[in-house]
Amino acid sequence: MASIRIPTPLRKLTNELEVVQASGANVGEILTNLEKAFPGLKERICDEQGNVRRFVNVFINDEDIRFLDEQATAVKDTDEISIVPAIAGG
Repeated sequence: MASIRIPTPLRKLTNELEVVQASGANVGEILTNLEKAFPGLKERICDEQGNVRRFVNVFINDEDIRFLDEQATAVKDTDEISIVPAIAGG
């Protein structure tokens, strides 16, 4: 299973776990399986159409999935996925 790093603002949904495990052949399946294990998590990451929200970045081994195949990006059991909310300020 892939390791998924959970950002601090979402850890209340994962029982305060910083890293969780999930299986799936691609990012979309991982997100679906995370939702099954931690209800409410996917709606914080994805919009109503199921796309990753603009202000959330998802990385596989430090590569942004937006520059790969988005949610169709293949995932191996040894991969590390990081969910990183964008930070804005001024």
